[in-house]
Amino acid sequence: MTGLADGVNQSNRAPVIGLAGGIAAGKSLVADELRRLGALVIDSDELIHQELAKREVVEALRGWWGEAACGSDGRVDRRKIGEIVFNDVAERVRLESYLHPRIEARRREMMAACDGDANVRAVVINAPLLYEVGLDAACDVVIFVECDRAKRVARAGNTRGWTEAEYDRREKAQKPLDAKAAAADHTVVNNSTVDALRSQIQTLFAQLVSRRTG
Repeated sequence: MTGLADGVNQSNRAPVIGLAGGIAAGKSLVADELRRLGALVIDSDELIHQELAKREVVEALRGWWGEAACGSDGRVDRRKIGEIVFNDVAERVRLESYLHPRIEARRREMMAACDGDANVRAVVINAPLLYEVGLDAACDVVIFVECDRAKRVARAGNTRGWTEAEYDRREKAQKPLDAKAAAADHTVVNNSTVDALRSQIQTLFAQLVSRRTG
């Protein structure tokens, strides 16, 4: 497990909170509430989207996979790339080796920019592969978002157009959920209403940031 490190209290810096959970468990909803409460949210999906829009990245991916990587508008098509890399481990490693250093550099820049900013009450790292790429080591505390499988599958179907089989295929490529839950420091449950989830987050966040000045 991680834990709210002693260094958080000693330096009075904003705690770094990682989010973990299953696909479509509601991590972005948790991140949005933490942002509303005063946290800086570093969202890996948003950073990836920004990187994939850059000309040099588009050209690199087109050099690897030709037009199979792009849509009719010439932009990188994340759905097409997802199919390429999930069906070929070597291609997934190549993509991750190219993108992850770029994303990490952006993440470090964002964290450095808010260092010492009293208006930033915490820094939140919202990354689908928090444990898989070792980002939990950069966190003082990790929150696991628990959500029933049926709800996660239904949500992924509604928002991403995935079948249950596709959902299972994607989830199996990640660290097992029970291992993520066991490694986390806190759990919030997203099985009822949005208000119920927000209430849990508000209570937990108040506890975490109070340690900064306590």
